[in-house]
Order: sequence, then structure tokens, then C-alpha cells
Amino acid sequence: MISSSSSSLRGILLKCASVTVFTIMAALIKATAAEGLGVPPGQQVFFRSIFALPVILLWLLWQSELREGLRTYRPMGHFYRGIVGTASMALGFWALSLLTLPEATAIGYAAPLLVVIFAGMFLGEDVRAFRLGMVALGLAGVLIVLSPQLKGGGGGDPLRMLGAVVALMAALCTALAMIFVRRLVQDERTSAIVFWFSITSSVLGLLTLPFGWVLPDLATALMLVLIGLLGGVGQILMTSAYRYADASVVAPFDYVSMLLAIAIGWWFFAEVPTLTVILGASIVILAGILIIWREHRLGLERTRQRKVTTPQG
Repeated sequence: MISSSSSSLRGILLKCASVTVFTIMAALIKATAAEGLGVPPGQQVFFRSIFALPVILLWLLWQSELREGLRTYRPMGHFYRGIVGTASMALGFWALSLLTLPEATAIGYAAPLLVVIFAGMFLGEDVRAFRLGMVALGLAGVLIVLSPQLKGGGGGDPLRMLGAVVALMAALCTALAMIFVRRLVQDERTSAIVFWFSITSSVLGLLTLPFGWVLPDLATALMLVLIGLLGGVGQILMTSAYRYADASVVAPFDYVSMLLAIAIGWWFFAEVPTLTVILGASIVILAGILIIWREHRLGLERTRQRKVTTPQG
């Protein structure tokens, strides 16, 4: 039997591994979108999704969950989640082609903050003053990251301004997709949600074929295949992390991606993050961690209250 501490450690290690895999995947997406290769976002979405499917199917088979992974009771829920999630993916991929890796990563941190707002709006969750205050703090950090582009900065390049707007739209769609997932998990297994999203995004990505796909050379094609394989592996690692440890334990390790983005951006793309990006990202990370810490404390308090009020036999 695995002890609580060793189980939490395993969850943390799996989460860090998933973050590393997803950051490497983002770097490959940026590389395939670079000038000279120019793979469009829709084509990237297709490869990211279709080559994740074999990994996911093998995982479900190994877990003896293949039948459950294919079974769904809410097909339209998966479809709507797929549309919003695919839009998020495509916009995020487009943003990576326009911004530095640290910038795109930092703006993406707005998504979990927006989930707090949308959960109150669409799910009727009780959003109190502390969480709203932290959301406001986090969004202020996002605005700091965006400020050079919104002021016409970024070396006077309008594409950088477009990239900032696109990245923010991607975060918005990601938050909405998370709301759809919260509704789906009430009736659907995680394996089904992962599988049907990959199917939906593959089909939607393929539909962009008439809008300018490119014929990749061998190296680019291999990178596109690797993007899909990494996407599938990262999804499995992330799902497994939450099996071994509570969300409040592993969620803060999402922010390891900023350190990885800075290192990969500097090493492979000669991108040096500005003090503005570092400051803004630090504020967003602080707000996110404080929300997670607060939710963890409230969860402990609710557990204590249940123990007090539960009649003893």
C-alpha cells in the first residue's frame, strides 16, 4: 500500500513531467510555425490531435478502460467542449508563432483565473471576496505582461500586438472549455472526455485543410508527429498526477512551465524575457497559488466540520 506522502510525491513528479512534456510540445509548435516552415494552426491542431489518439488508446487498453473510454452519455456535451477546446488550441498555437515562448506562457496563466469568474457565472459556484481579489491581482499581472504590446510596443511590430490579443482569446476559450469539462465530469469518465476531445479536435483540424495547409519536409513532418505523441503522453501524465495527489497539491506545479519556457526560449529561440514579462508572470503565479492555498484550507476546514457533525457510532 502506498503511503500518503509517497503518493503525493508521485503525483508531483508526474505533474512536473506533464508540464515538461507540454512545454517541449509548445516549443515544437513554435518551431514548425517559424518562417520558412509556416505550418498553419489548423494543420498543427490536426497533427497534435490525431497522433495523440494511438497513445491514448494504448493507455486505455493498458488500464482496461477502453470500453469505458469510448462510452459516452452526453455526446453533444463532448461536441461543444470540443469546439471551444479546439478554438483554444488553435488560438494558442497561433499566439506561439507571434510571441516569445515566455510571453505566450505567461498570458496563458489567465485561464485558471477566468475559470473562477465563469464558475460563478455559469455553474452557480460561490465566489467570495478573497478569490475575486486574487483574480483581480492575477489579471493585473496579465495586463503588465500585455502592456508593451497594448501600448504599441514590441519593437513597433503590430504582429506582437495581435499575438497578445490572440493569446488572451486562447486563455478565454481555455477557461470556457474547463467549464464544459466540469459539467462533463458529473456524468462522464475522464478517459471518455480525453478520447472524444481528441476525436473532435482531429476532425475540426482536418476541416481547415482547404484554408492553406503546407506540404512539410521530412524534418517538419517528424516534428508534427512528435507534437501529437507528446500531447498524448502529456495528457496521460497529467491525468495520472491527479490520481495520486489532490489538485491542491499538484496544481501549483503548473507554474514550473514558466521556468522551462524561459530556458527553452533562451536556448533554442534566443528569446530573453523582459523584466515586464517576469514581473507580470510572477504576479499571476502568486495569485494562482494563493487561490489554490485558500481552496486547500477551506477543504480542510470542511473536512473538520464533517468530522465534528458526524454522529459517532
